[in-house]
Amino acid sequence: MKNADHNFWETTVPKIGEMLAQYVNRSQKLETQVLQQQEPSQLIKDLNTEQLFRAGFKNQEEVLEFTQTYLKNTNHLHHPHYMGHQVAVPHPISGIPDWIHGTANNPSSLYEMGPAGGALEGFMIHWMLDKLGWFKGSNYTDFNRYPDNGSGVLTHGGSVANLTALSAARAAIAPEAWTEGTPSDLVILGPSTSHYSIARAISIMGMGQKAYIPVEVDSNEVMIIEDLESVYTEETKKGKRIMAVVANACATSTGLYDPLEAIGQFCEKNKLWYHVDGAHGAVALLSDKEKNHLKGIEKADSLIWDAHKMMRVPALCTAVLFKNQWHQFNNFKQKGSYVFHPHEVVGMDSMPYTVECTKSALGTKLFWTFALEGEQKIIDYVDHCYQLALDFYELIQSQADFDAPYVPESNILCFRYEGKNPSDAFQLQLRYQLIETGDFYITSCEMNHKRYLRVVLIHPETQIKHLIALLDKIRIVASQIVTD
Repeated sequence: MKNADHNFWETTVPKIGEMLAQYVNRSQKLETQVLQQQEPSQLIKDLNTEQLFRAGFKNQEEVLEFTQTYLKNTNHLHHPHYMGHQVAVPHPISGIPDWIHGTANNPSSLYEMGPAGGALEGFMIHWMLDKLGWFKGSNYTDFNRYPDNGSGVLTHGGSVANLTALSAARAAIAPEAWTEGTPSDLVILGPSTSHYSIARAISIMGMGQKAYIPVEVDSNEVMIIEDLESVYTEETKKGKRIMAVVANACATSTGLYDPLEAIGQFCEKNKLWYHVDGAHGAVALLSDKEKNHLKGIEKADSLIWDAHKMMRVPALCTAVLFKNQWHQFNNFKQKGSYVFHPHEVVGMDSMPYTVECTKSALGTKLFWTFALEGEQKIIDYVDHCYQLALDFYELIQSQADFDAPYVPESNILCFRYEGKNPSDAFQLQLRYQLIETGDFYITSCEMNHKRYLRVVLIHPETQIKHLIALLDKIRIVASQIVTD
């Protein structure tokens, strides 16, 4: 299509908007399947990929046909039976900031390249710091530097955020590492169930995965504080320096929180960097009812917090936060006269403090999600999801053919079907055949060397009636599986 075809622009955009609205509405009303999977070769054919790639869209009809086919072949997160991964069910019009950014294309890491996005990121970072007690300004628009202030930046995902935080921990204990390389005596302690991005970050920094010393967890995969003490003693006797202690808030697999306060006290006692991976569960800070799970989190030196999980923000949008702003400022040391300004500039540049150079306007879409309905609506949503997991647990406990191993602390719950053939292999087969029906989308994981079905109750309109329907559907699918 020609860029100058204004009629195409004016008539096509509203039609695509109507398609998206219908897509959301039909999903919310259960008029579509959650997931309809085709083989990639068939999907490429249905999308008319090769012809469009070579010749381009010839008319509006081809654009609309492509869009319709694309939407049909998505995982319908707006469907109340979507209970799968920790990926937000965004507000129906939360994609508008991405649309704006895709058109304006203003990176927010240099203020002069994207003033609006940079200002909104600063505002939202201050809001998040305030939830931790790390913000000392007079209000969220106060961008002055205070001696004891915290700081932070938004990144494209938790993996980049964890890497940024652990890099800062290394800079604090071994500032020479930036030029001389990482000393071989540095290790990191954390639960054996930490997210894989921690191991990735360690390897990227050149430490090697053996530098991660796992701390034992209990039967529900929660860190055992007594083992943390023994591991610390053993490693220090070997001459190792503890670069950081990592805690889960909450664990990806189970949704359970490590004992944050006890770990924080241990780190304070031994003068250790304390990093909390709060990608999913830090959102409990917003809830008067649920924030008890995060008691002691303010003792952390660094924290990551995903907005694209439990704040209805489209992926990706993660905050990496520091209690001491100088840990962020001293993290990376690089030169680039065209981007790193030695003198005062208007606004604030986040580029010196991030792995990423060109960064989309993440603060805009985080702010937009709150602006659509207000902060209280997000708080109510968090309370709903956490309570629904507890209601589901109680429902499962009342069923003779199902079992859940723990009381949920978030909106994640692992459970098993105990009828017919309760083997691990059967649980996995049951999950795959369930999602092939298109009626529900759930996941599965191993906990304590045992296979479970797993739900993440993240849809704002999922109710207990949908969970009753899930258990009924599992029974039907189980009855159809042929076992030896």
